[in-house]
Amino acid sequence: MAEKRRLGRGLDALLGGAATMDAAPESDSQSQPAPQVPVDQIRLNPRQPRKDFDPDELAALQQSLASHGLLQPIVVRQTADGYELIAGERRLRAARECGWRQIPVHVVDHNEQQSFEASLVENLQRADLNPIEKAQGFREYMQLYGVTHDELARKMGLDRSTISNLVRLLELPPEVQDAVRLGQISNGHARALLAFADSQEQLRVCKEIISKGLTVRTVESMTKAEPPETSGGRETPPRNKSAHVQAIEDELKQHLATKVEVRVRGQDRGQFVIDFETNDDFERILAILRR
Repeated sequence: MAEKRRLGRGLDALLGGAATMDAAPESDSQSQPAPQVPVDQIRLNPRQPRKDFDPDELAALQQSLASHGLLQPIVVRQTADGYELIAGERRLRAARECGWRQIPVHVVDHNEQQSFEASLVENLQRADLNPIEKAQGFREYMQLYGVTHDELARKMGLDRSTISNLVRLLELPPEVQDAVRLGQISNGHARALLAFADSQEQLRVCKEIISKGLTVRTVESMTKAEPPETSGGRETPPRNKSAHVQAIEDELKQHLATKVEVRVRGQDRGQFVIDFETNDDFERILAILRR
C-alpha cells in the first residue's frame, strides 16, 4: 500500500524547502543568512485562512523577538510592487510591533494558487486553525480554483471526509459558527448539530450545549428522537440499540467514512441510513458498496 502523503513533506515542497527550518538549526558555518527586506514592502496575504490572532500569543512572540531575534524567516513571494506574505503572519505582526524596519525572509517563486495552497498547509500544520477557519479556507480554495473535495484532500494530505465534514459546518447559522470559532462548542458538537434540519433548532441546542455543558453523545441522542413509524395503522416505536447494533454502526462509519445509522423498528425490521454530502461522496460510497 502506498504511503499516504504527510503534511510535513507537502509543506516542505510547497514552501520550497523553507519548512526544513523547523528542524534543529544548522551550525553557523553551514547556514547562510536570510536576506532582509523592509517590512513596509510586505503586504499581507489576502487569502490567509487564519482570521483570529491571540493577543497573548502575539505579545509573547513580540517579547521573544525583542530578546532573541527571529529564529525562522517568514516566507514571501515577490510581486510587482514588493512582496506578498505566504507564511509567518504572526511573526510579521510581532516584528512590526517591535518597530523593526527590516525582517529576514525566504523568497519562493509561487503563483497565486501555489501561494494559497502553501498558506493553507502552513496553517494546518503549525498554527492549528479553528474548524470554521479551516472550512472557510477550504471552501474559498475550491470555489476559486474549481477543484473537488477529493482533489483538495490529495493536495492537503487529508482524508476527503475531513474536508467534506469541515465544509459542511458552514451550513450552520452564523451564531453557531461563532460558538465553534470561540471554542464554546467543539467540532464534534457542531457536526451533531447538522442533523437538526431547522436553523432555529440548531441555535437553540447550541445555546443549551453552552449553558448545560452537554456532551457530543447527548446531542447526537437528541437528533434520534424521531416520530415513530406506522405499519398497518399501528405505531412501531424505535427500539433502544443494543451494544451489538452500536458496534455495527461504528464499524460501518469507519469503513464508509461517513455517518451511518442502523434503525431497528421491530423484531426483524429496520433500516440502514447512510449519509452522503456531495455527488463525489455518493459515487465514492457507491463504489465501496459495489465491491
